[in-house]
Amino acid sequence: MIAVERLVQDAASLGVVLAAGDAARLLRLLDELSRWNRSYNLTSITEPAEMVTHHLLDSLAVSPDLHGTRIADVGTGAGFPGLPLALANPARRFTLIDSTAKKLSFVSHAVQLLELTNVTVQHARAESMKPATPFDTVVTRAVAPLPEMLAKVAPLCGPESHVLAMKGKWPEAELAALPKGWRVASSRELTIPGLVAARCVIVLRVQ
Repeated sequence: MIAVERLVQDAASLGVVLAAGDAARLLRLLDELSRWNRSYNLTSITEPAEMVTHHLLDSLAVSPDLHGTRIADVGTGAGFPGLPLALANPARRFTLIDSTAKKLSFVSHAVQLLELTNVTVQHARAESMKPATPFDTVVTRAVAPLPEMLAKVAPLCGPESHVLAMKGKWPEAELAALPKGWRVASSRELTIPGLVAARCVIVLRVQ
């Protein structure tokens, strides 16, 4: 079992302050994901230590990059990165969006389990949504190549929106094909404790 103290320390190395109680809640989330996964095949990552690195810490790594108070997680899947980010940022409101109902069933259950009052679950395709107000930040993790992803999330964005694209290796070819009207505002490599694979986050904005 992964120790609460270790998760608190690893989160701190990412610039995220986690209380011991919140770290325990995140580990409980992984226990529940493992339990559901036996029936619903929600994740291919099943080894406990890998679940911590690939689901919890990988999600929390972009917490310092969040902008504003209204956050959308597009293609949330089993709730990552949205659930860990929502727990670590209780003053922000998160909308977790996915088109797969069985995954959102788990996410809705997890929201209740973790007693998260700042999360809304939305069964939809982002490209079909018409929010009354643009989101401040739109987060995507492994949704699609950048040009395709930006076309999907465009309806959620306004002039001040930040799109956080969570990527593995630096996506040089995708950046070269960036659609007209978008620009890279900033980017940084991410060092995830216990994760050898390359990670980076690219912040995109409307020009």
